[in-house]
Amino acid sequence: MQEKPARPGLMPGRLSCLTSLALSMLLLGCAVGPDFKSPTVSTPTGYLPGQAKTVLQVSGAKAPDAGQAGASQSVSSDKDLPAEWWSLFHSPELNAMISEALQHSPTLAAAQAAVRQAQENYNAEAGTLEFPTINATGNASRQRQVQGTPPAKDFTVYSGGLSVSYTLDVFGGGRRELETLAAQVDYQRYQLEAARQTLIFNVVNTAVQAAALQVQLDASRAALATQLAQLEIIGKQNQLGAQPLTAVMSQQQLVAQSQAALPALEKSLAQTRNQLAFYLGRYPNDPDLPQVNLDTLRLPQALPLSLPSALVRQRPDIQASEALLHQASAQVGVATANLYPQITLSGSYTRQRTEMGGVNSYASLWNLGAGLVLPIVDGGALRAKRRAAVAAYDQAAAQYQQTVLGAFQNVANTLRTIEADAGTLDAQATLTAQSRQLRDIMQQRYRLGAVSYLNVLDAERSYQQARTNLATAQAARFSDSAMLYMALGGGWWNRTGQEQAGNSQKTAAAHNDNNIQ
Repeated sequence: MQEKPARPGLMPGRLSCLTSLALSMLLLGCAVGPDFKSPTVSTPTGYLPGQAKTVLQVSGAKAPDAGQAGASQSVSSDKDLPAEWWSLFHSPELNAMISEALQHSPTLAAAQAAVRQAQENYNAEAGTLEFPTINATGNASRQRQVQGTPPAKDFTVYSGGLSVSYTLDVFGGGRRELETLAAQVDYQRYQLEAARQTLIFNVVNTAVQAAALQVQLDASRAALATQLAQLEIIGKQNQLGAQPLTAVMSQQQLVAQSQAALPALEKSLAQTRNQLAFYLGRYPNDPDLPQVNLDTLRLPQALPLSLPSALVRQRPDIQASEALLHQASAQVGVATANLYPQITLSGSYTRQRTEMGGVNSYASLWNLGAGLVLPIVDGGALRAKRRAAVAAYDQAAAQYQQTVLGAFQNVANTLRTIEADAGTLDAQATLTAQSRQLRDIMQQRYRLGAVSYLNVLDAERSYQQARTNLATAQAARFSDSAMLYMALGGGWWNRTGQEQAGNSQKTAAAHNDNNIQ
């Protein structure tokens, strides 16, 4: 950040020089302190090591049990992010949930109110800076003259007038303060967009997790039913002497373990659905809470990947951090301007009427003045405040750099997760297919009398456990794709017909010395 040279010592003998300097700066419209410029960020050519073209190919699952979640995916930088990226999952239920959440979320309502508050604070300061303060006054009083020769006389005095005051923004302190408020408006707008994208992802992720938990719960209940059937058979065999008591006890232990696991799954599903109701702005007891079925979701097969150089312009959190940096820069200007004189122009006009004994007398009074506040001795407070403002700027700059690094880490982690979870799903889908095939074989052999029913039930239990793990892997792939869209910024810049938090005419960026938007 480029800083202006330090202010020379202010001595009373230099008052005339300072007055001339003030008038010159007033004519030139200068503002002390640094002029903010968007930070230059050196970005890598790719998100992953050895990935210069930011292209990633993710193979699909070979086993058909993976369903739509097992599709292959290509991640490349030749496509832009769609504004409504969640529609790529081709789920009407999911689309309806997101639409409802965007309309009824208290979180978004609070963020929108914060934007309005920041904008009105900006408007209030702009009015103070651009226009003088004009006040009308009026007064009526009944008085008695008690001094002088008796008798005492009563009379009435009426007065009214106007007063005008205006502080000259000679050194641009007011304009820097207005720039601070403009940056705060930008910050709140980006915070709103970040809250919007987070809400959308949370709805997608929570709906997918609820669907996976429902599959897991159904599979666990089916596995428990199989174990109970096995326990009944083993118990009868024990009574006939065909099975030892230890076999019965072992099966009872398996049943008890499965029964103990069910409440945890039921609790997780209930809490996940309650969380989904919260995102939709509903109460948890709503009986009509929509549901998503994993089998109806489609995995986006072509995932866009923004160029690293574009990520800093697309992520709302990075743009919000830049707005805070802009705000800190403007505060340095405010602290610098406070080192210089403050000049205020004022004027007033008063008209007075006195009524005494049926006789009216009139008087008028006007005045024009100029006030000058010149800091001379303050114990170094103003200079210390300026140094504190510079330190706050350095802090904001470091936090901006941290936000940028965190964004790139987020994207890189998501790409690796997409790659790894695709392999996990492939393996789990293969295991599920093998478990289903083994179950079918056991059922066929049982019908031929080659194996006992216990073998059939054991194969069924293994298959249901594989289904449980498969649902987890399927949900991970859907959530990973949603996470990549969010990590890249969510495509908000492609929305049409709506106010964008970061359009080319940002409030703060449009600021200049004579025209502050």
